[in-house]
Amino acid sequence: MNADAGESPDGLDLPLLNRFFEEHVPGFRGELAAELMHGGRSNLTYKVTDGHTDWVLRRPPLGELTPSAHDMAREYRVVSALAGNAVPVARAVAFGDTALLGVPFSVVEYVEGTVIRTREQLHRLPDERIAGCAHALVDTLARLHAVDPGSVGLDGFGRAEGYLARQVRRWYDQWHRVRTQDLADLDALHAGLDEMCPPESGVSIVHGDFRIDNAILAPDDPTDVRAVVDWEMATLGDPLADLGLHLAYADPAFAPVLGSTAASTSDRLPASAELAHRYGLVSGRALDGLGFYIALGYFKAAVIAEGIHARFRLGLTRGLGFETVGRAPAPLAAAGLRALAGKT
Repeated sequence: MNADAGESPDGLDLPLLNRFFEEHVPGFRGELAAELMHGGRSNLTYKVTDGHTDWVLRRPPLGELTPSAHDMAREYRVVSALAGNAVPVARAVAFGDTALLGVPFSVVEYVEGTVIRTREQLHRLPDERIAGCAHALVDTLARLHAVDPGSVGLDGFGRAEGYLARQVRRWYDQWHRVRTQDLADLDALHAGLDEMCPPESGVSIVHGDFRIDNAILAPDDPTDVRAVVDWEMATLGDPLADLGLHLAYADPAFAPVLGSTAASTSDRLPASAELAHRYGLVSGRALDGLGFYIALGYFKAAVIAEGIHARFRLGLTRGLGFETVGRAPAPLAAAGLRALAGKT
């Protein structure tokens, strides 16, 4: 869809944003136009332009049900901190509090590139390019986990001690906020994670939602990661939790969350065991007890899916493909139980 000057898409007020840009965005040269790039599953993401420069604006979903999962200030802080580091991010431009739009929002530079969201997009690539892309993503994740939080001003970004136990508790609390169904497997998975929760394997900046469609790739080279995006769940925590979720996203059970064709679930991507091995080699981290972390990833993915489904049922999503999301939580929870039992 084309951006139309003066016409505000759902969730934005362009006259108010024009005033904000005049005061806070260097180089702003005129009236804004905006278009929704994608939204309703995670934060709403818009491309905004004054006809000379393009930016990306992000705000929480409409009708927020899981506020801690869409922390705009957290996202803006980590993107600002990582600028110029080994992890590619979009340059932070400006942050707006709730006074303007009723919700916090961030503005970052627009990074030209390709986002691979669907299996169809991924399968246009030859096998060696697909493998190279998957390896580049894992290498990027390892580089993120190698960043010393204190060296980029993020030493107080979160409480690493007790991170895993808090994740188990927090996502179960989120489940009770958003659930539209009773799932015995989800309750059993929570109980198992709670009982088997280990001490943290280490401390790093964690992205919290790392998968292929949260990366902007060079248009002519899918092995070149131009920017990692969607940092609203970033914090300090156990790096293996990032890896476990990344591997859980490869399960076909996750496909309904992104319109039944999520690129992360393609069987042409390298096997999870291969990616885990590569991560271990690049990061130098031991992968003991990885089954727990994968199970935690399934648990988190199931709750995220249920939250999206709940917003869809309330008419609060924007875009297509949401009618399939409600199919995902049950098989994701069942897969988490298998991972916890060491059967994956």
